[in-house]
Amino acid sequence: MPAPAPSHSLAELAERFGLTLRGEGTVRIHGVGTLAAAGPGQLAFLANPRYRKELASTSASAVVLAEADAEQCPVPCLVAASPYTSFARIAALFEPVAEAMPGVHASAVIDPSAHIDPSAHVGPYTTIGPGSRIDAGAVIGPGCIIGEHCVVGPDCRLVARVTLVARVRLGARVRIHPGAVLGADGFGLAMESGRWIKVPQLGGVQVGDDCEIGANTTIDRGAIEDTVLDEDVRLDNQIQVGHNVRIGAHTAIAGCVAIAGSARIGRYCLIGGAVGITGHLEICDRVTVTAMSLVTASITEPGEYSSGMPVQDSRSWRRNGARFRQLDELARRMAAHDRD
Repeated sequence: MPAPAPSHSLAELAERFGLTLRGEGTVRIHGVGTLAAAGPGQLAFLANPRYRKELASTSASAVVLAEADAEQCPVPCLVAASPYTSFARIAALFEPVAEAMPGVHASAVIDPSAHIDPSAHVGPYTTIGPGSRIDAGAVIGPGCIIGEHCVVGPDCRLVARVTLVARVRLGARVRIHPGAVLGADGFGLAMESGRWIKVPQLGGVQVGDDCEIGANTTIDRGAIEDTVLDEDVRLDNQIQVGHNVRIGAHTAIAGCVAIAGSARIGRYCLIGGAVGITGHLEICDRVTVTAMSLVTASITEPGEYSSGMPVQDSRSWRRNGARFRQLDELARRMAAHDRD
């Protein structure tokens, strides 16, 4: 029989998350939604001013919002200094998480030299290689492959079909989504007599506490030293992290980013979708790189950086493209004019 859906009163939520209640505290909340789509019994939020026009007509039973918007709210509300953050914490109460019972599924294949904590869960059709360790409270979902000499730290969750190839060490509470591959060979090649020679990848991958790695993201192991994600790094889906890259704590990287080998990315950086970062450069702390940009040189000052051309109609693009080809000649003529 399924467990009953969670339900909380507004007064309970206000006290639990340190929010200011405006209106009737006995209102029960059993789910969340957007201002436009939420219905009775659901909690919505207002964080972006662009959605303020939807507040007056919302059918939500309550809204999380800032002090400046509380007077215009037609339903009870929870006032927060950061509405989006508060909403995220409340929404987590309603996230269904399947219970994983301790133990090893009968179909799992475990090397005799591997250690599985009795409180860990190892799902069906998982393989765990020699010298690897699964710590207390970890959940290894179905179809995962954990190679040799890997460590899955306390309370980690490998959702399903995650591959840790070799020498991957996860800290505590790391979450990895389906299809991710950590510890594959880095792209190391040397040319000799017209043919490529593969450079051995002897390092590993080290992931700090509280990191999250999205579906089908790949993180290559280092050539000699490790590829490193510091604590609380958040990677979206389909990201490529090359060998010997280091990503600083609390950095978030959106989908389809490609980071070439030996790049160093600082703390509290935000990297937009489909950004390309070439190898052997450094990005300092607190840098934002907007989507579709190409980073080819080190960034040494915090701030926001962009490159690329926003979309425009094809006729304008072709006209501007023709003009781009004339820029060098125009610059030369202007320089000559200045000399004269």
